[in-house]
Amino acid sequence: MIGDGQVSVGSVAVKPNVRKVRRIGEGVVAGFAGSAADGLSLLERLEMKLEEHPGQLLRAAVELAKQWRQDKALRFLQAELLVADASTTLTISGNGDVLEPHDGVMAIGSGGNFALAAARALMDVPEMDAMTIGTKSMKIAADMCIYTNDNFTIESINLSLPGAAGGSGAGGPAAGTTHYP
Repeated sequence: MIGDGQVSVGSVAVKPNVRKVRRIGEGVVAGFAGSAADGLSLLERLEMKLEEHPGQLLRAAVELAKQWRQDKALRFLQAELLVADASTTLTISGNGDVLEPHDGVMAIGSGGNFALAAARALMDVPEMDAMTIGTKSMKIAADMCIYTNDNFTIESINLSLPGAAGGSGAGGPAAGTTHYP
C-alpha cells in the first residue's frame, strides 16, 4: 500500500510529509484519505474492531462501517479508509460501503482515480511487480493532481504469513515501511 504525504486546506498544501499509510493490528496495513484527524480516529476504531475480531479483517471492517454510519458523532467524519491484509483488500466509507476490488487494485483520495487508472494499465506489464506498479501509479497521480504529492510512504505485507493465500506460514512479520523521495 502506498500513500502520498500531502495535507491541503482548501487550495493550499499545508504539510508535505504526513504519514497516511500505517500498520495496524497483526499483518494489516491501512491508509486514509480526507480529514487527517478523522482518518486517524477511524484507524484507531478499526484497530479496536480488529482486537475484538482477530484475524477477521472483513468482519472488523463491516463492524466499523456499521458503527460509522449509525453513531451520531461518527457520522460526520470526513475520511475514507483503504485496508489490507495478506488475503483481503477493502475500502471503507462513511456511507456504510465496504468494497472489495474486482481486480485486486483499489485507490482512494483526490489522486485515487489517476493512480487507479495507471495501476490497471500497468498490471499487464509482465516484468512489473506490485511495488513498481504502485510507485509508478502514484507518481502519475502526483504529477496530475494538485492535492497529491510524491512524498510516498509504502507499507508492504509479507504474503507468506499464516493465513495468506498460498503462503507457507513460515514467514516472519509483515515487511516494512519505505519512504520516498
